[in-house]
Amino acid sequence: MKKILLVLSVVLLLSACYKDDINDLKNDVNDLKNRMAQYENLLDVLNKRLYVTGYETKDGSYVITMSDGTKLSVRNTSSFIKIGENGNWWIDGVDTGNPAKGDKGANGENGSNGQNGANGADGAKGDTPKIAIGSNGNWIINDVDSGISASGQKGKDAAEITAVAIANGIMTFTFADGRTISIVASAPEIAIAIPTGGFTIDKMQWFRVQPQLTNAAGATYKWFINKEEAGTTTDLFSVFATPGTYNVEFKAKNGVGENTKTFTVVVTDKTYLNRITQVFDFLPAPGQFTNSLPAATAADTDETMRVKAETALTSGSMVSLGGFGGYVQFGFDHTIINKEGNDFVVLGNAFADWSEPGIVMVSYDANGNGKADDEWFEIAGSEHGKATTIKNYEITYYKPDAEPANANERNYIRWTDNQGQSGYIAKNTYHKQTYYPMWKGANTITFKGTFLKSNIYDKSGTGSNWANPAYDWGYTDNWANADVRGQIDLSWAVNAKGESVKLKGINFIKVYNSNNADGGWLGEVSTEVSGFKDLNLP
Repeated sequence: MKKILLVLSVVLLLSACYKDDINDLKNDVNDLKNRMAQYENLLDVLNKRLYVTGYETKDGSYVITMSDGTKLSVRNTSSFIKIGENGNWWIDGVDTGNPAKGDKGANGENGSNGQNGANGADGAKGDTPKIAIGSNGNWIINDVDSGISASGQKGKDAAEITAVAIANGIMTFTFADGRTISIVASAPEIAIAIPTGGFTIDKMQWFRVQPQLTNAAGATYKWFINKEEAGTTTDLFSVFATPGTYNVEFKAKNGVGENTKTFTVVVTDKTYLNRITQVFDFLPAPGQFTNSLPAATAADTDETMRVKAETALTSGSMVSLGGFGGYVQFGFDHTIINKEGNDFVVLGNAFADWSEPGIVMVSYDANGNGKADDEWFEIAGSEHGKATTIKNYEITYYKPDAEPANANERNYIRWTDNQGQSGYIAKNTYHKQTYYPMWKGANTITFKGTFLKSNIYDKSGTGSNWANPAYDWGYTDNWANADVRGQIDLSWAVNAKGESVKLKGINFIKVYNSNNADGGWLGEVSTEVSGFKDLNLP
């Protein structure tokens, strides 16, 4: 019996040892696979021409972020070598005392001054450091003994990384067998083309700079003008209100480091016209002043009517926008700068107890082509957030088959809207021309925008005295031109989602009639525009 027990004990012992050996072997194989995977991943990075944009220590590994967003993990049993802020080599957080660069040689004699040449191209990146373990067991960097032991790296498998070094914009991985793999690892590189004589721009005109960037994946940016932050995008898009010399600084930063470029801008003085200088588009909705302010004929076109509207608004005359949605787009010879307080006023012909409020849209020349084809922003006036205001309102007007015999025909030009409502623009005896835009051949015209509930009411109760009190603020043809409540502050602008936007300035304005309302014998409420004034100019 004792013999049997002894045999069983030996068998169990041998079985346990066998299992331990198998587990150890599996672990060794897995570890080898992981080490080989690190090597293969680094080769893959080289093949894809990726570069390092950042690195950090996390969960026992060096996590290295590549330019395509992928992350490589290197076990931090490898030593990390870099150049410290004092210019010395540092190994695993310890200053070796050895400078990363050799001592400077003596200055040579000054030569005679030559002519200034063109700026040279950027220099190539520095050499990668030579990393090795010396016979004394210390780290050797560029053939210089660091004095720091590399004992933790001895005996590693050939495919295992012994050191990760970053210097001169290169990250070098050194393997136990002496092989190295080097990958670009630098702060974003900046190139700015500065014109001969430097940057010069007139005041109140957009200044644009587009740096050329390399190694910029995942980078963040900051612009400063006279040390005040002016932007966080790759491009600088700014405007200067006053002449002078401005110092501009651009910083680009990633997980490896930061680079900076500085230059100056000379801003020159200039005199501008304080009025509308150009009309880009004009289309009134049907109304009692349509085809008369300005006068139109059946021979007119969109272009000839644009020119007529431009002639009126650049010479002190007036245009009518007709019923809801009728609009005009215009611009200036300078940028209207967003300063503290109110910035401009669009002139109309409102008076006490009678307003015909138009919504104001603004835009800036983002693409630099001088046309009003960029994103529009609405000036969110006092009515913008009210429950009675309808966003994305649409109305369609129908061209009448013939002019009515009755000079006061109430059911003249039919309209329908996307709220399920319908009605008519009425004819009145005071305006005998057709109210439908004569140059538009289509049988229908549709306008879209924000609908504001009109304040119009019959003061007399008999239809003889109508009033349309003004909204509190934020519209044109709403208060008398000299009334401060008719002025506009660019800080009221919102985007299509209703979110507030911070505009540096604008170049274009669109005004459209916000009301679909009738005032009896006075006719429909129709916004008029008679001019413009930049409150930042004399």
